[in-house]
Amino acid sequence: MSDIEEQLIDVQTRVAYQEDTLAQLNEVITKQDAEIVQLKQQMRLLAQRLDELARDPAQGGDIEITNDRPPHY
Repeated sequence: MSDIEEQLIDVQTRVAYQEDTLAQLNEVITKQDAEIVQLKQQMRLLAQRLDELARDPAQGGDIEITNDRPPHY
């Protein structure tokens, strides 16, 4: 095999590995995006619930929401 053929095979091998790596990274990013969307939705629901509790403490039972510092400060 000539030097150029070896170089071509090396380049093709590197490209194949890079394509595989890109596919794996794309899969990870897609999963992370779905998780981020889900977490944002959960945060919105929690913020909404917190607002409801702050407006009407009777809904939360004995839960009292204050902005006081915790005792360890």
